[in-house]
Amino acid sequence: MKVFSRSGAVLAFFFSPLLFAGAADWDASGYGNLSDFLQDIYGIDNNAGLTAFPVLNVPMGGRSAALSGAFSAVANDISYIEWNPAGSATLEQTGLAFFHNNWIADTKIEAAAFATRFGNLGLGLAGKWLWTPFTEYGDFGEHLSKGYYSEAVASVNISYNLFRRYYFEGISLGMNLKAALRSVPDFAGEAESVVSGSGKGQSAVAFMGDVGFLTRINLFKPYVGNDKNTAFALVFRNYGSDVSGDPLPTALVAAVSYKPLRPVTLSFDAAFPLHITDFYNVDFRLSEKPSFSFGVSGIITQFLQAHFGFTLKSGGIRIAAGTEININSMNFYLNYTLDLLTQLQPLNRVTIGVRFDMGDRGRSEKRDKAEQFYLEGLQAYNEGRDDDARAAWEDALSIDKYFQPASEALIVLDNFEALEKRINDMVTGLD
Repeated sequence: MKVFSRSGAVLAFFFSPLLFAGAADWDASGYGNLSDFLQDIYGIDNNAGLTAFPVLNVPMGGRSAALSGAFSAVANDISYIEWNPAGSATLEQTGLAFFHNNWIADTKIEAAAFATRFGNLGLGLAGKWLWTPFTEYGDFGEHLSKGYYSEAVASVNISYNLFRRYYFEGISLGMNLKAALRSVPDFAGEAESVVSGSGKGQSAVAFMGDVGFLTRINLFKPYVGNDKNTAFALVFRNYGSDVSGDPLPTALVAAVSYKPLRPVTLSFDAAFPLHITDFYNVDFRLSEKPSFSFGVSGIITQFLQAHFGFTLKSGGIRIAAGTEININSMNFYLNYTLDLLTQLQPLNRVTIGVRFDMGDRGRSEKRDKAEQFYLEGLQAYNEGRDDDARAAWEDALSIDKYFQPASEALIVLDNFEALEKRINDMVTGLD
């Protein structure tokens, strides 16, 4: 019976996004009432929808999508690259991930990301492609043109972790350089046949960048563990020139995450959009109103996690739920999103993804070895074998020069030996 109960629980959590979808797929009046309520609080945002490249506003998938974007301070998953470029400097595993996102009708979003870390240096690459079939009909229903409308974004990421120590995880600074391409097929418009080059006039290329800050500390930590339970982040996202007069969705984001218990993480992001043209002209009158995202993650078992999140924005709301399951070095994502932020009508979206963990470049093995030498040194010290203790602690530091417990133990040993020598000198002087 216990086996069946456990299996049922695992299946329930894995398919919880779809169960959530059934519960959240409200009728139009119910969703409209909620939207009207939010609109009364936030008011109507006349500046909504003025930015170019909507693909930049749709999460590619993964843990960040399940948290509805409340991820800038969490940044512990390969999807960090969309939310905080500083995240790669603290990633545990080298990872390669692929995501498929069902968006509007026949519109799909495909994405891939890779990230790795060399000590304090983090590197990442990501690409995202939105595509939808395009068909133009004439006045009498005849086909005039067809093709695909698409938007693609490529990102290159670099970050570095400064001041990392055993008791302090350091301050990570990161940067993304991004290029975006909008491709519009040729169309007929008012003409009776397709006009060659007409799509090119509406196609566009844009270049932009992100910068991010991330640090983790212990704050009001009610449990024992080496992990830091509180994180703070600042991100300046999608900074670049306007595209044919339309600004990019630039935003300044402040974020915090907190773990009140070891398996639970709470997160909050506040985004402040900025209407920027020509790189430096900021028009606050045309900037969208702020949006706020909230998320909660729970570790159910060693191989199973559940995530929930929602975003509040003027006139709209995004609710998300997701499940993450780990099988050996493979992680599977299944997310459900109910979205009114990028559509005028309620939009149900399901995202699936897979991430391959490709190792940590020996970091955990080095950490375990340093801790082993440290413990051997403590045992030798307790048994009065000071020389063996010193050798073990020096070995620990040779593996990790920032392993402060070993350096602190050596200071204690040096002080003890100095005191012992002074006492011996005093006894010798009395003789």
